[in-house]
Amino acid sequence: MVSSEAKERDIVERGVSVTWDQIADLKDAKQLLQEAVVLPLWMPDYFKGIRRPWKGVLMFGPPGTGKTMLAKAVAAECKTTFFNVSASTLGSKYRGESEKMVRVLFEMARYYAPSTIFFDEIDSLAGSRGSDGEHEASRRVKTELMVQMDGVTGGGGGDGSSPDDQGSDEAGGGGGGGGNGDGGGDGDSGQGGGASSKTVIVLAATNTPWSLDEALRRRVQRRLEKRIYIPLPTEVGRKELFRINLGDVEVDDDVDLDALAGLTDGYSGADVAIVCRDAAMMSVRRVMKGALERGLSGPEIQKHIMEMKDELAAAVTMEDFRSSLRKVSKSVGQADLDKYAEWMKEFGSA
Repeated sequence: MVSSEAKERDIVERGVSVTWDQIADLKDAKQLLQEAVVLPLWMPDYFKGIRRPWKGVLMFGPPGTGKTMLAKAVAAECKTTFFNVSASTLGSKYRGESEKMVRVLFEMARYYAPSTIFFDEIDSLAGSRGSDGEHEASRRVKTELMVQMDGVTGGGGGDGSSPDDQGSDEAGGGGGGGGNGDGGGDGDSGQGGGASSKTVIVLAATNTPWSLDEALRRRVQRRLEKRIYIPLPTEVGRKELFRINLGDVEVDDDVDLDALAGLTDGYSGADVAIVCRDAAMMSVRRVMKGALERGLSGPEIQKHIMEMKDELAAAVTMEDFRSSLRKVSKSVGQADLDKYAEWMKEFGSA
């Protein structure tokens, strides 16, 4: 049986240093996250009553668009301990152990508060109940997850005592307190740019929001109230992604980032990163091809490579990128984008 200490090592990240500037594009998403999470921690006296902080934030959109990076940027901005959670980190073959780990997770978050819990691919933890293949253990984990999420609030206090909240100050109002907090907060309310020592922020991400448990959508007043769409990068964003990914690579003068951004319409941030990695490998492929054409093998190839350091260090050219683009296709299709549009239309998007 895996100990809670081992689980802690798997999921706790202290001193997260991701900044907003390290994330290309996504201006609207950054602004919404700052409004939903960061500002309530900085201005607890303002975010009361109807302005009370959101209890949880769901980021959804195509894979590889920067959802995890955004969550880490929030944690860094708020100076919180970061809990990076997935289904595998909470899973266990022992009966009752997985739901116990959910409880332990939230206990650890309160212990290390101020904290940010980030559920990556939350659909794998909270998929539709009653779906094919779901078993009793999965339902228990899902129920425990929703119970624990009811026990914390985003940037402010509140005890989560009312299912509907009805806009009252007592339900979720005030600043700074997390957990089963004190409602209006106190002197330890997050002034000075950091989060309160009681704060537990819940962020979640999914590539398939339509597979989430209906309760997570229906009871938005108690769980993931704010929903933020994280789209594919714009052309300007793709240019910035190329610049970021090529930061430590020598690039030939003929490389045109504007042209590359135009050639990668529909590519995700992860797709652009793969293109850059593939292009950066072209020099070693040329060296290897030369070795094989000479009939070299084993130690001879290793010696040949060591003798070709200048060729290996050659700058990445525009032709290298064209070759990569012929092999690396975009990973998100129009049918997927249509599903996101349909889900946004039905359930709304912040």
